[in-house]
Amino acid sequence: YVLRWSWRRRVAALPPPAVYTRALCSRSHDPADPIEVHKRKLELWFSHLPQEEKQFGGYFLPETMHVDPLILEREPAEKRTPLIPSPLLQGPPVPACTMEQLFEPVADWGGARGLNVMLYGAVGTGKTTVVRKLVLDWCAGAALTQFKLLVPFSCEDLSQLTRASSLRDLVGRKYLHLRRIPLLSGEGDQAKEVLFLFNGIEKMKLDFRIGNTELCSDPSEALPSGAVVVNLLRKYLLPEASILVTTRLSAVESIPQKYVARYAQICGFDSAERQRAYFTSRLLQQPSTGVAQPNREALIELLYLNLQRESRLAQACFLPAYCWLTCATLHFLHFTDAQAPIRTFTGIYTSFLRLNFGGEVLGAGAAARADGSVQERQGSLMLYVVRTVGKLAFDGVTNKRTSFSESELEQWVGGKTKTDEELRQLAVFRTDVLDFFLVPCPSKDGQEQDADERRYTFAVPAMQEYLAALYVVLGENKTAVEKLTRQVSVAIGQVNEEVGSMVAVLSKFIPLRIFAVFNLLQLFPKLYERIHTHNQGRIARTLASEMFRNEDSFNEDVLDQVEQGLLGLHGPQPEKQDERQPFELYPIFMGGLLHYDNRVLLQQLGCSIKSTTVSQITRALRKYLVRELNKPQPPEELMDLLVLLYEFQNPRLTAEILSTIRTIRLCNVRMTPLKCFVLSSVLSCSPASYRLEELNLSSCYLTHDLLEMLWPAFRHTHNLNLQFNSLGPDSCIFLSDLLLDPKSDIRSLQLCDNPLQESGVRTLLEALPQDQSLRHLSLMHTGLGDAGARQLASILHHHARLQELNVAYNNIGDSAALTLVDACREHPNIHTVHLYLNPLSNVGKQSLYVRGVPTDHGGTGRRVQVLASVTEGSDLSESWHPILSVITENASTWDPKRVREQLEVFLRDLEWGRQQQPSWWKRMHFRKVEKGVRQVLQRMDKDTAPKSRRNAK
Repeated sequence: YVLRWSWRRRVAALPPPAVYTRALCSRSHDPADPIEVHKRKLELWFSHLPQEEKQFGGYFLPETMHVDPLILEREPAEKRTPLIPSPLLQGPPVPACTMEQLFEPVADWGGARGLNVMLYGAVGTGKTTVVRKLVLDWCAGAALTQFKLLVPFSCEDLSQLTRASSLRDLVGRKYLHLRRIPLLSGEGDQAKEVLFLFNGIEKMKLDFRIGNTELCSDPSEALPSGAVVVNLLRKYLLPEASILVTTRLSAVESIPQKYVARYAQICGFDSAERQRAYFTSRLLQQPSTGVAQPNREALIELLYLNLQRESRLAQACFLPAYCWLTCATLHFLHFTDAQAPIRTFTGIYTSFLRLNFGGEVLGAGAAARADGSVQERQGSLMLYVVRTVGKLAFDGVTNKRTSFSESELEQWVGGKTKTDEELRQLAVFRTDVLDFFLVPCPSKDGQEQDADERRYTFAVPAMQEYLAALYVVLGENKTAVEKLTRQVSVAIGQVNEEVGSMVAVLSKFIPLRIFAVFNLLQLFPKLYERIHTHNQGRIARTLASEMFRNEDSFNEDVLDQVEQGLLGLHGPQPEKQDERQPFELYPIFMGGLLHYDNRVLLQQLGCSIKSTTVSQITRALRKYLVRELNKPQPPEELMDLLVLLYEFQNPRLTAEILSTIRTIRLCNVRMTPLKCFVLSSVLSCSPASYRLEELNLSSCYLTHDLLEMLWPAFRHTHNLNLQFNSLGPDSCIFLSDLLLDPKSDIRSLQLCDNPLQESGVRTLLEALPQDQSLRHLSLMHTGLGDAGARQLASILHHHARLQELNVAYNNIGDSAALTLVDACREHPNIHTVHLYLNPLSNVGKQSLYVRGVPTDHGGTGRRVQVLASVTEGSDLSESWHPILSVITENASTWDPKRVREQLEVFLRDLEWGRQQQPSWWKRMHFRKVEKGVRQVLQRMDKDTAPKSRRNAK
C-alpha cells in the first residue's frame, strides 16, 4: 500500500491564488420572478456559516474568506492515477482550470446535449467550499451566467427518500417557488439553460443497468430518486440540461465513463502562496480584539516562514481542511478574550472532524426492510477511523512513537482476516480517508525512500494524541476478557427476564430450591458492572499518570508547545534537542472529550460516550489528581493542570480540585491572553469564599491588557506576586480598583521591577486610605523617587493594617527616607521598612537606624526595623541574608553599575564594622557576610564577560 502524497512536493509553480470578494449585482428584474426568488433564497441558505465557523465569533463571511484551491482537468484515462497527472510531474506546468472552463463545449460530446461534469477530490480538499462559492457567485451573477437556473441537491437528502417522485416534484419539494417553472417542463430546448448540482453522489448508490433502472424522459413521471438522477445523467431526461456532480475518490467509477463529459479534480492548496492567502483572509479580518494589526501580520509572517520549510505542517496544509485547523488553533491561542464564546482546544479538534466527517458513512452490508426491499446498513465513518487509525495512534502514544512502517499500517489498519464486505470497506477507507491522517515521513537527506523503508506519520502531531485519547475514552482499548464479558453479559441480560418468568410459573408446581441455580444468572451482569467500573478507573489513572510524568516536568507548558509546532522555533536553537515526543496533549484531550458539548458533537459522528461512563471516570479522576497535587509540581505542570480543568468544563470537579490547592506558582510561565483566560475561568469555578494563599505571577510577561483578563483570578487570592513584569502607570489604575473592590481581599501585593513610575505609584497610593486589607506592599525598583516616598509617608496613617513596606532601589535620598521612617514609626502596625540599594549616605543610614527606635516613653514602645544595608552601624543587620538573596536573584536584570556600586558600599561598611568589633567570633561573622558579597560580585563578572565578548565581535 502506497500513500499518494508525493505529488505535493512536486507541484510546479501555478498561477497565483486569488482571494475573491463577491459583490452583489444590482437586480433590475421583477422581484416576483421565480428565478430571482430562487437566487435570493439560495444566497441566504448558502451564506449561512456552519457551526464550526461561529466559534471564531462570526467575524467571517463566505465571500471574504474563500481562496480557490487548485482544480485540474483530468483525462478519462487519468482519473484513477495519483492526485496530480504525470504531465505535471514530468513536463511543463499544467494550468489550473476554473469552474467556468469546465462547462466550455466538448468536441466529441454533441452540441445539443448539456455537459455532465464530475468534480472529485479527497477528504479535506475543499469540495463543499467550492460548491458553496459556486452557488453564491451564480446568485450574484459573477459565474456561470449562461445558466438561468441552478438547482443544487444534496445526495444525502435524496438517498433518504422512500417515495417515488418525479423530477418536478423533487425540485418543487425542495424549492417551492420552482414548482411550475417552464425551464423544467421538457418542452423544446429550454433546459439548456439549467444546471443541476448533485453534491456527494457516492451516497446514492446509483444503478445504470437498464434492467434495474427503467428509462424515463417525462419530468412529471414518478420514479425513485436514484432513477431520476440516473436518467438525467443518461441524457434521457432533459438531455439539454447540464449537470455538475461532486464525489469522493473512491466513487469516481460509480458513473460510467460514457456519461461524463469532463473530469476535474480538486487538489487543495498546491503552494505556500495559496496557503498564505488563506491565512491572511482568516487572521487579518478581525475586529478590535486587543491584538494590534502589526502583531497579526507578524503572526502570519512567522507562520509563512514555517511553511516555507520542508516541515510536516507545510505538507499537511496542502489540504484546505488543515489550513482551517491551523487558523482555528492560532485564533484560539492569540485572539482569545473574555467576550468571545467559550472555546476549548479539544472542541476545535472535535469540530474539525465534524466539519470533515459529519454524516459520512461506510456501507456495512445489506438489511431487509419491512416491505421486503433491501436497504444497505451503514456504519459511522468516524467510528471506523477510531477503530483503525485511533488504534494506531494509541499504539504510538503508548510506545512513544510518531512514525509507523508499512507493516504496522497493515497490522493496525488492514487487520489479518477480512470478509469481502470488510475488504471493500477497507479499500474505500484507504482511498478516501487514510491519506487525510497519515503522510510519508520526510527523509533526512531529502532522497526518496524505498517502499520497504517508507514510514508514515500523522499530518498534524496533535491529531495522533486526539485520536488516541478518543480511542481510550470510547473504551475501544478493552482487553479480550473485558470484550467477552460484555458480550456474555448482554446475552444473559436479554434472556434473564424470560428465564425469570418461566421460573415464576414452574415454582407453583415444583419447589423453588430446584430453581435456585437460575439466580446465578443475575450475578453475571453485576460482575460485568464491576469490571466495567474498574476499566473507567483505569482510564482516570492513565490520565493522571500521563499528566504528571517525571520526564515531562522540565518541558514548556502544553500551549507553548502547540504554538511552537505551528510557528516554529525562532532564534538560537538548543544545542541538543530531544527527539522524543512528549505527548502532553494526550491526557488533556482525554479530559476534554468528557465535556458535554464535545460528546454531543461526537454523538453526531456516531461515537457515543455515555453519561455513566463520564461519571465513573470523573469520580476516579478526582482521587488521582488530588494525590498527584500533594506532590510539589513545577510551574509548567501547574499550567497544564489548569488547561486540563479548563478543557474539562466541569465546574463541580474543578471546585473540588481547587479546594486542595492553596498556592499557584506560575513564575516564569509566559502568560498569554489564552492562559490568563484559562486561569480566570478555572478560579471562577470556586466558591466566592475560596482564597489562595499565594498567586505567584512573577516574570510572566504580564501587561496591562492581560491584567484585565485576570481580574476574576485576583479576587480569589490573599498574596499577589506581580513582580518582574511590564506593568506601567496604566496598570496602577487597575490595581487601585482591585484594592477597592469589596469582593477582593489582597493582603500582600508585590510589584517589584515594574516600570510604574511616580505617576503610577501616585495613583496606587491614592487607593490605600480606602483599602483595609493590605498588610504587605512591595514597590521595590518601581521608579518611586523622593516625591513618591513623601506622598507615601503622608498617607500611611490612613491605612492602619499595613505591616511591611518595601521601597528598596527607588532612588530615594536621605531626607525622603527619614520622612518615610518617621511616618512608619508613628504607624500602629508597620514593623519593617526596606530601603537598601537607595543612594543613602552613611550619616543618613545611621539616622535611619536611630529613628527606627522610638524614644518617646509615652508612645507604643514599638521598634521599626529599617533595612538600609547589611550593617546597622557597627553591627550586622539581622536581615543581611534576605538583602543579599534579593540582590543575587535580580542582579542579572538590574543596572549592573548601580548594583556594583551598592555592593562595594556594603563591603566598606562591613570592613569598618569588623574593625570595630573586639570579639573574635563577631569578626568571623563579618568575614562570612563579606564573602557572600564578594561571591555576588564574582557572579556578576562572569555574567557580564560573555556579553562584552559578543559586543566586541
